[in-house]
Amino acid sequence: MPKLTVKTVDSLVKAAAPGLTGDGEGLYFQISRTGGTSWVFRFKIAGKARTMGLGRYPETTLADARQKAADARKLSKAGVDPLAAREEERNRQQDVLRQLEARRRTFEMVAVEYRDAHGEGWSSKWRKGWLRKLELYAFPVIGELPVGAVNVEHVLKVLQPIWAIKTRTADEVRGQIEQVLDAARARGLRVGENPARWRGHLDNLLSKAEKKRARKRQHFSAMKWQDVPALMFKLKESDVRDAIAARLLILTGARSHMIRFASWDEFDLTTGVWSLPAERMKMRQAFDIPLAPEVVELLQALPCVEGSPYLFAGQGKSGVMHANAIRALLHGLGHDDITRHGFRSSFRDWAGERTHYPREVCELALAHDERDQTESAYSRSDFVEKRRALMADWAKFITNPAASNVIQADFKRA
Repeated sequence: MPKLTVKTVDSLVKAAAPGLTGDGEGLYFQISRTGGTSWVFRFKIAGKARTMGLGRYPETTLADARQKAADARKLSKAGVDPLAAREEERNRQQDVLRQLEARRRTFEMVAVEYRDAHGEGWSSKWRKGWLRKLELYAFPVIGELPVGAVNVEHVLKVLQPIWAIKTRTADEVRGQIEQVLDAARARGLRVGENPARWRGHLDNLLSKAEKKRARKRQHFSAMKWQDVPALMFKLKESDVRDAIAARLLILTGARSHMIRFASWDEFDLTTGVWSLPAERMKMRQAFDIPLAPEVVELLQALPCVEGSPYLFAGQGKSGVMHANAIRALLHGLGHDDITRHGFRSSFRDWAGERTHYPREVCELALAHDERDQTESAYSRSDFVEKRRALMADWAKFITNPAASNVIQADFKRA
């Protein structure tokens, strides 16, 4: 027979003496050392003693606790662990809630949330353009669909009408859809493979030739690699932060936004590595850039800006240097005909014409992994040491003001 009554429990609470008081058949009223009151159920499964919390008092009454204990006791007598059964039920309820949430959250809603979550470091122009492409091409087709319901047929319906005529834009839209669906999966709003994934998936359904042609059509005005050392000499004469940022851009082959938002905690100057997290990379994959000795020396001499985590802090809302600061600097030096991105082409042309490093090493130096899915599965190396040697050779070349007038006698080894 039960030993506790409502009055007895009230008396125990007033006395506030830590300990357990039994009600019978494994149910106990518990007072903790800090004065907390709750119900516990003790039982055995496979000869092992276990304790199960049944809820706080007074939110859980004596009658509630007895009913919960009776349910748990029935399970334990049947050889079922009540704790495991409760966890399974909680997971089932969470799955139901996630499914309901997935049906309620549309692709457009999740896309806007993604933009808001990740766009703080973007320029206002990029934020507007990022969403505008989805508004033009994706939202009319899949915007109102539950984000968990978007499948490969839906993605193809977005891309196929523009793949042949606006291939570069179509591929950008595909990448955006992939990002949004990845975010939805991370939030439990989707399950399974991403239907917008390119390698090993959409590359089997959409023309690869069109994508290659679109890449060739994309053109960034670039400085000839022979002229880069002279420019670096000019930049070194200036100690303004924009000039230092431009030198770092050219030395590392990085994209301009990687330089603008570079933070000190990404750099290990002892090992000479710049580690960029996935969210800072175009392909959303973490990437390490080996730093040449000249880069380490440059960064060691660069003072920190008090109150800012960034190498190149700014006064605007983003907290970093203006998006066009390096471009304005180059124009001021009389180089209106080149772009910041074009220095990546300068580096790649130099690597192809003046070295014998393997193609995959040169491409990976620019964070271009052209290996297909099968190759990547068997060759997971990021060639960091070979890239370190390549970037060191590049740094030596462009920091030698006479290099543009010197014909190297022999190529570097791979």
